[in-house]
Formats: sequence, C-alpha cells, structure tokens
Amino acid sequence: MKKILLTTLMLMAAIGVSAQNKGTMAVGPKISLYTNTGRGAIFGIGGYYRYNLTDPLRLETNLIVPCRSDCSIDLNCNVQYLFEVADKWNIFPLVGLGVNDLGDWSCGVDLGAGADYRITRHWSLSADLRWKIQTARFARNPIVLSIGTTFSF
Repeated sequence: MKKILLTTLMLMAAIGVSAQNKGTMAVGPKISLYTNTGRGAIFGIGGYYRYNLTDPLRLETNLIVPCRSDCSIDLNCNVQYLFEVADKWNIFPLVGLGVNDLGDWSCGVDLGAGADYRITRHWSLSADLRWKIQTARFARNPIVLSIGTTFSF
C-alpha cells in the first residue's frame, strides 16, 4: 500500500500543472450537507483556509458547524493536488484527517474530489464531495457535499 501511495504521489508530482502560486493563501465561507449520518441530512456552515505549498499542491483546513437539533463541530485538514483542466477550472483529489462530534467524538480520514472555478484574479467558487471514514463504532461514515467562495491573497 505504501509503494502504491508513494508511486502515485511521485507520478502526480512529475506532471507539470500550474494552478496557483507557491505561498498563496486563501480564505472563504463554506456550506456543507452531511448525508448518511444516521440522523438524516444535516446542514452545516463554516469557513476554510488554504495555503499553497507548491504550484499544484495545497493544504486546506476547515471548520464546519453542522446544526440540526444540536450543534456539532467538524474540523478537517486536507491535502489537495490541483489539475488545471481549462483556463479557469481546476479539479483536485483530496485526502486528509478530521475530527468531529456528529454524535459523539470521532476521528477519521477524508477521501474525495472537488473543483474550483476562478471568477477573477482573487475570487473563485469551490465545491467538493468527501467521504468521511470514521473510527468510532457508532459512526456511519457520512458523505459531505460542500460549496464555498474563496478570496486569495
């Protein structure tokens, strides 16, 4: 498994993709819809921070507050690798770690994909779909659909 992951990362690093500039930071609001939680669909609102490590590789940390009858916290840190597929479009796979209290405290792994559409030099729209693989026995591994706007600086 480690060899497959290392080979995949090396292959992605060898592909020349220029999506963002190294050191670019971005912030923005995000809304999320959690499904397969065992408590029905849950709406969440929050924000995120992005930092570009290299041109195609960035980190995203987000804090979402899912609310239904009681509020929870969902904190994630994901690595995203950007592929520029058109002039203003980027798609990305994502993998990361997260912790939440969607029923009781649990940690896990996020796997997913997303897309960015650049509106102007500093503003863009972003959407992603994540599968949260939870460690707790009670967790149902929710699927999360998120959309947001991003301001880059």
